[in-house]
Amino acid sequence: MPITAMPDHPAETLPILYQDEHLVVVNKPSGLLVHRSMIDRHETRFALQILRDQLGQYVYPLHRLDKPTSGALAFALSPEIAKLMGQQFSNRGEQLEKRYLAVVRGYAPESNIVDHPLKEELDKIADKKSRADKPAQEALSHFNCLATVEIEAEIERYPQSRYSLLDCQPKTGRKHQLRRHCKHISHPIIGDAKHGRGRHNRYFKTELNAGRLLLHAYKLSFSHPLTKTTLSCIAPLDHTMFKLFQNFHWLNKLPSELKTYHAN
Repeated sequence: MPITAMPDHPAETLPILYQDEHLVVVNKPSGLLVHRSMIDRHETRFALQILRDQLGQYVYPLHRLDKPTSGALAFALSPEIAKLMGQQFSNRGEQLEKRYLAVVRGYAPESNIVDHPLKEELDKIADKKSRADKPAQEALSHFNCLATVEIEAEIERYPQSRYSLLDCQPKTGRKHQLRRHCKHISHPIIGDAKHGRGRHNRYFKTELNAGRLLLHAYKLSFSHPLTKTTLSCIAPLDHTMFKLFQNFHWLNKLPSELKTYHAN
């Protein structure tokens, strides 16, 4: 019998939160692109390709998560299901629910509804054919503050620094919506290089071992396109966010769905 050499590195896989013959939902790690992009031409890892190799079949992404954002990401397993689900994700009806956790600068209000239209953010490479004069689009986000913390660190002009843990629910699907709305209310998300505050980002990276965008899509609920039953997929925190929340004594403040999960 011939001897087959084992690969030097096992194939990368993604944690599967739900799978049937029509759909699959994975827990995308921070730092992974959903698919190939002209914006990041040198990147060689993509959720689309990893999952295709993992399942041995084509997959069709139903929505997007930014490269630095982690959490629940859904794919269809056929073009027909992708078309049905595309209608649901586009219309954002009652069946579709997306929930995120975000760590932001400052003490945020207990609850907040941000109704602030956003102009489309155009990339010079990927969106060079798009109109630059498009009017701002409706954008609505709901925020609830779950916990706060004050640490003994003089990062800006105060001897202490304050942060909040937000439960975020985008009601529309604009590009970078939560990141831009958090900036709009003066509570930028930690780790956001574009819309955040560099000093706080650097402190979390160097002193708290949290060098990623602290935004995680922990819950994705939608109606199954064929059975019409409601599916709710819960994405556990990664090690970085879990340890940070443990350090801030926030684990008991997490949404009930997450309290039964541990870090990956």
